[in-house]
Amino acid sequence: MVSTPRRTVLTGLGVLSPIGSTTDAFWDALVASVCGVRTVSLFDAYELPCRIAGEVPGFSAKGMIDKSYRRSLNAMARTVELGVIGSQLAMQNAGIAKGTVPPARIGIEFASLMGATDLNDMAAASKLSSPDDETVSHALWGSIGLPEITPLWMLKYLPNMPACHTTILYDIQGPSNTQIPGDTSGLVALFEAARILRRGTTDVMVVGGSEARINPITLSRHNLFVELSKRNDDPAHAVRPFDAARDGTVLGEGSAVFALEELEHARGRNATILGELVGWSAGVDRGKKGPGLARVIRNALASANIQPSDVDHVNAHGTGTTAGDAFEARGIAEVFGRDVPVFAPLSRFGNLGAASGLMELAGSVLALKHGLLPGTLNHEKLAADCPISVHTGAPRPVTKPYAVKVTYTDLGQCAAAVVKRWSDA
Repeated sequence: MVSTPRRTVLTGLGVLSPIGSTTDAFWDALVASVCGVRTVSLFDAYELPCRIAGEVPGFSAKGMIDKSYRRSLNAMARTVELGVIGSQLAMQNAGIAKGTVPPARIGIEFASLMGATDLNDMAAASKLSSPDDETVSHALWGSIGLPEITPLWMLKYLPNMPACHTTILYDIQGPSNTQIPGDTSGLVALFEAARILRRGTTDVMVVGGSEARINPITLSRHNLFVELSKRNDDPAHAVRPFDAARDGTVLGEGSAVFALEELEHARGRNATILGELVGWSAGVDRGKKGPGLARVIRNALASANIQPSDVDHVNAHGTGTTAGDAFEARGIAEVFGRDVPVFAPLSRFGNLGAASGLMELAGSVLALKHGLLPGTLNHEKLAADCPISVHTGAPRPVTKPYAVKVTYTDLGQCAAAVVKRWSDA
């Protein structure tokens, strides 16, 4: 007798984003075409070529975190704070309180990268170790510099800290892991969580991604090595996915966290189901030519047992970079041609790195739930090297039950997820 595979459903969502930090606010902003890209305010970025980004306005972890865990904020960088608060919001949205799921039956998969050090954490040590204010003396660094650095310094910035703090906050004793393959990290975390659920190891998985890229070190580095938009005088229209006039992306910050749950467990507690994860795939398109990405998308469709014609829309990464958009469009077009609309939400909040995949996916999950697909922001004229059909303008009705989320990294790593509109039928 062949057993029926355990189905995986999405029962909670927490978002902290430049366009809204509740699920309802995030969705309302998507429908209203609100853009959260603005002039950087977290520090003085005036000297940088690109000084615009997607910041989470008014974010205060101290005002949001569970009071029992507030003291731990001293050991959290902003990336970690965003991840932990996002997890808290997702669990609240799912209606899962600490202790309501046996600790060994709940796990976590998180996407995060090494955080950039806050300048203040290194300022005193650097000053003491630089007698001429230019060159760092290794001898002085070892003798009088290091004592100025807090013993918890490294623990503030490690990629696994969002997951670690969340496991403590919610007494999560099931599988715990952190994924780090750049912009694909969030989807990779989602896929691994689904595998854990399907093999019966847990009943609930917290799946999230967080990134805080708006700091002097990270933004300066990306200005040197990444194609960032120079539309500093018009930030709301800076990122232009698949557009003929695109000139680069912008960075963003935030977190997106889902509660992923085995279907019968969710039904047993009368949970509200947002959607179902039905297929996925990951791989590499070395050289970023397109066929490798197309293969990953086809594999995801095959794992969901559907055809391209079953898909309502493709949710693209759509960074607004010259080479990136052309590569992604080639991969999508090889599978869907121009028959399936493409929705690219990143232009609303910037490239969130490890948080991008799940934040963008949240847009499609909510679109399927509400039966309405928002338009892509800032796409005016289709670029000749992007042979796809981009959905723009007013929201349109969702007409088919499936959406495909696509993402990739600059190294050619690719991932694709298939989500389905929830129905008891």
